[in-house]
Amino acid sequence: MLHQVFDHPSWHGAGVIALKTLAVYAFLVVGLRLLGKRELGQMSLYDVVLIIILGNAVQNAMINSDNTLGGGIVAASVLLAANRLLNVVLSRSARAQHLLVGEPVLIATDGKILAEPMRREGITREQLDAALREHGFDSLDTVHSVILEVDGSMSVIPREAPILRTRRHYRGLRLP
Repeated sequence: MLHQVFDHPSWHGAGVIALKTLAVYAFLVVGLRLLGKRELGQMSLYDVVLIIILGNAVQNAMINSDNTLGGGIVAASVLLAANRLLNVVLSRSARAQHLLVGEPVLIATDGKILAEPMRREGITREQLDAALREHGFDSLDTVHSVILEVDGSMSVIPREAPILRTRRHYRGLRLP
């Protein structure tokens, strides 16, 4: 009876599942990266639906008609291993981190909105205003800068705050 749980996939079938799973993982990492930082930082109802549908859509591409426990374990193991490997690569390679994670982006400075970075990152005025309110500001006039962080959140630095220099560079930010 227990052998029926692990019936199929053969080692060849497991290898095919593993390769398909890796291909789907790589495609989704790149695809989600191309959506932009803000998309990942603030998930809307539509984003949650997209993630659920993506999971369902790629399942068949990964394991095809193999719905055995063994096929699911192979796919899940490959996803976990690929994710761990990606995290190791990102922690050891500045270039990979730059390509896949990105850099913080300055979107407002000294009370002025930087239209081009906001457009490029898909940030609306309403989202900027919401971030200001979230941090206790009612206008850009009292803000030194607003930075879109790599995780999609926005940092708001008050005008009177001392500027701390870090090793991380901000696109468009010129620190004194």
